[in-house]
Amino acid sequence: MKLYPSRKPYKKGYFPVSDGHKLYYALYGNSKGMPVLFVHGGPGVGCGKNAHRFFDARKFNILTIDQRGAGKSKPFASLKGNKTQNLIEDLRNFLNFLGIKKTYLFGGSWGSCLSLCYAIKYPETVKGMVLRGIYLGTRRENDYFLKGGAKTHFPEVWERFLRFAPKKYRHFPAKYYWKKMNSKNKKIAEKYCREWALYESSMLHLEYKPANVQKKTKGNWVIPLAKLEALYLMNDCFLPKNYILNNIHRIKHIPTTIVHGRYDFVCVPENAYQLHKALKASKLYFVTAGHASSDAEIEKTLVREMKLTVRF
Repeated sequence: MKLYPSRKPYKKGYFPVSDGHKLYYALYGNSKGMPVLFVHGGPGVGCGKNAHRFFDARKFNILTIDQRGAGKSKPFASLKGNKTQNLIEDLRNFLNFLGIKKTYLFGGSWGSCLSLCYAIKYPETVKGMVLRGIYLGTRRENDYFLKGGAKTHFPEVWERFLRFAPKKYRHFPAKYYWKKMNSKNKKIAEKYCREWALYESSMLHLEYKPANVQKKTKGNWVIPLAKLEALYLMNDCFLPKNYILNNIHRIKHIPTTIVHGRYDFVCVPENAYQLHKALKASKLYFVTAGHASSDAEIEKTLVREMKLTVRF
């Protein structure tokens, strides 16, 4: 199954929240349809142009919103008041603003973590979840990503990431990148943001094409991705230890579909399996794909699950 055709939003605008942030939102499809909230990844990526295309616009009221500092939200790449707890409350307030009492959550990567955290805090507002590329926000996962766990399969990618950090930072290059990404020298800051994005983007897909990755990481989107991702990962997403699995009992009643690439080197398949075992009523699909939602088998499975498992 392919993505649904692109369409224009029936409503869009900016939703003001705390700390001076204004979050860009766009609503698509049927305003009277079943609500589904698209929870984007990153942190810092934004929803992008294809977020609404996973859903049948005749049946769904598709809600997209760029998180603090991400996508089209303002201020651009702002770190102020930017923690998981803030984002959870933003989503709750957004649903209240729209007058929506209960919704499906559709989240991938960081979006799966934020969806789970939101559902744990406000389970009464969640009808079901479809999650992809599971990330649980733990120190183990963050060390894997920040300290080169995937170098077993991407040695040249990790070597390049290390190349831009002095030897004394080689055990934890993210600390040095963090300093440089927040440099007052704009060129230096952009260079390190781009290298951070290049590191992650090289491992996203089932097939690694260096030229495509180089081309993709030319845009300004790399700045909020790098800064916000570093902020969250270096602080374990501002969550208590093993927060999601320790509180999984709060959402055990929520129907959940889990889709994960068998060859995902950003968020390893073990995460999805742990979540599936903890959520006894969940469905788990391991597919021949990497991490990206645009990998063919992930895309196909997500579209199918939204069509088949969501009943009206």
